[in-house]
Amino acid sequence: MEKNYKNESMVDVAYDLLSEKNGEMNFQELYHEITKKLEMSDEESLAKMAQFYTNLSLDGRFVNVGNNVWDLRKNLTYDKVHKDMNAFYSDIDEETNANHEKEDDDDTDEENLEDKDEYDDDNKSDDM
Repeated sequence: MEKNYKNESMVDVAYDLLSEKNGEMNFQELYHEITKKLEMSDEESLAKMAQFYTNLSLDGRFVNVGNNVWDLRKNLTYDKVHKDMNAFYSDIDEETNANHEKEDDDDTDEENLEDKDEYDDDNKSDDM
C-alpha cells in the first residue's frame, strides 16, 4: 500500500523519495515525482517550484552534489559533501588580483586626464 502524502511537506516527500531510492536524483525528476505524489496541478506545480528549490537548498538533510543533482547527506561520505575550499579561494585570489590590476590601469588613465586638464588651464590663462 502506497503512503498518503497529501498532508506532507514537499521537502519531507523529497526526503522519502531519496531514502527509498537510496541514491541521487536530478532536480527535475525529483520535483516531478513530488508533484505526482502530492497530486498537484501544473499551475500549482509551477507556482511552488522556486520555493521548493529554496527549501531544499536550506534543509541540511539534502546536498546538491553538482549539476543540479540532489542526494541525502546521510548517503554521502564526508569527502563528497565537503569541497576543497583551497581551490575555491585560489579562484577568488585570481579574481581579486585581476580587479586590482584593472583599478591600477583606471588610476593611470585618470592621472593622464588630470595632466591634460592642467595643460588646458595653462593655455586659457595665456589667451587672456
